[in-house]
Amino acid sequence: MSTAIMASKKQRNRKVNPIVQAILEEYQPQTAEDMQEAIKDIFGPMFEAMLQGEMEHHLGYEVNEHGCKNTDNRRNGYSQKNIKTSYGEIPIDVPRDRQATFEPQVIPKRTRDVSGIEDKVLSMYARGMSQRDIAETIEDIYGFEISHETISTITDRVMETAEEWQNRPLKKFYTFLFVDCLYVSIRKDMETKNCAVYVILGYDVNGIKDILGLWIGETEGKHYWMQIFDEIKARGVEDVLFISMDGVSGLEEGAKSIFKDAVIQRCIVHLIRNSIKYVPSKDYKAYTAQLKKVIWRSKLKAAEAEFERFKQAWNQYPGAIDIWSRNWKYIEQLFQYGSAVRKIMYTTNAIESVNSSFRKVTKKGAFPNENALLKLLYLRITELYKKMERQQGSELGYGQKSACNQQHNDLPICRLFVYKYCFHIWTFDLLLSL
Repeated sequence: MSTAIMASKKQRNRKVNPIVQAILEEYQPQTAEDMQEAIKDIFGPMFEAMLQGEMEHHLGYEVNEHGCKNTDNRRNGYSQKNIKTSYGEIPIDVPRDRQATFEPQVIPKRTRDVSGIEDKVLSMYARGMSQRDIAETIEDIYGFEISHETISTITDRVMETAEEWQNRPLKKFYTFLFVDCLYVSIRKDMETKNCAVYVILGYDVNGIKDILGLWIGETEGKHYWMQIFDEIKARGVEDVLFISMDGVSGLEEGAKSIFKDAVIQRCIVHLIRNSIKYVPSKDYKAYTAQLKKVIWRSKLKAAEAEFERFKQAWNQYPGAIDIWSRNWKYIEQLFQYGSAVRKIMYTTNAIESVNSSFRKVTKKGAFPNENALLKLLYLRITELYKKMERQQGSELGYGQKSACNQQHNDLPICRLFVYKYCFHIWTFDLLLSL
C-alpha cells in the first residue's frame, strides 16, 4: 500500500473519530443491536439535512436569510414520510415550497425505499424462495413489511428484460451445443400439466458458456426441437461443430436438418444408464468398470478389441449389449478427437448441471402460468451467469483468445481452427500412449 493511500486513510480516520466518539457518548451502545438503533436514529437527521441543502440550492437562499431574494418562491413547511432503509423504517420531514417545484434528488418524490430491497427480493426469488418466505425474511431482517403484491410487481419488472434476452442476437459459430429438456408443472385450463422446458447451452471458440434460450412446449419431440434450432439460426447462428444430446427420438434428424455439418454426439452417460437397466445391481460395478476400458482407450482399434471382450464377458445380458451395438458409431467418432474434446463431448453433464439448478427452484409445486415460470428461470440464469463468469474458459483451452477472436467472422477458417486444435491434441495423446 502506497504512503499516499495510508496517509489518506489516517486523515480520514482523524476526521471520523470525533463523530464516532460523539455517537458513542450520546447513545452508549452495549450491543450490536444498540449500535444499529443508534445508526438508525442518525439516518433520519442526515437525510433531512441533505434535503434542506437541496432546498436551499433550489430557492437560492439559506434558512432564515433576510434581505432581498431573487425568487418569489418560499418555503412551505414540511411533509412527513416514512422511508425504508437497511436498518428498518425511518420517519423524516421533507421540506416543501409554495410553488411545488422542488424535486428532491437524494429521495425522489414517491420513493420510499432506499434500502436496495428490490435487488434483494430478486436475488431471493432467483433462489426459489416463495413470496411468503421473502416477505417473512424481509420483515425479520429489516423490520418492515412488504406485501405479496409488491414482491410480484418487483419480479414482474424483469419480464421485459427476459424477453430481450430471449430474442437477442447470437454468435455466428459455436463449437459445442448441449441440448436437453426438463419437465415442470404448470396450471392450465383448471388442471395441472407437466410441460417441457427446452434448454440449449453453447460454448464459443474461447470456451465461454452461454445459455441460448428457454422454450416451453407440451412435450419433448422432434418437430419442436426443429423449430428451436430454426429460431437460433434466425438469431444469427450459422454453424455448429458439435451437438451433444440424449436419445430423444428424432432429435438428431431435427438438428441435422438445420445444421447439416454438425457432428451429433449421443450422451454416453445416458447410454450407460439405459444399458444397466438390463444388468442386475450386483454386477453394476464390474460391468461399468469394464465399460470404462472400452470408452477411454486412446486408440480406436484398442477400443474395438476391448468392446469384443466386453460383449463376450456380458453376453448373458443381450439387452445391455444391444444398446452399445446400436450406438457404437457414437463411440467410434469420439476417437477422431483429442481427450480434451472427448471429455466434453461424451456427456451432457454441462447442461444437466444447468437443469439441476433449475430443478432446485421449480420443485415446490405447480406454477400459475408460463410467465411465472419463465420469470423465475430467467432470474436463475442471471445467477448462473455470475458463476459462469468466474469459471469461464476453464473447461476448454482453445489456444490464444486473440487468435480465436480473429476467426469469428470467417466460419470456414474458424471451423478449421478448431479441427486443427482437435488434431494436435489427438497427436499429443497418441505420442503419450506410445
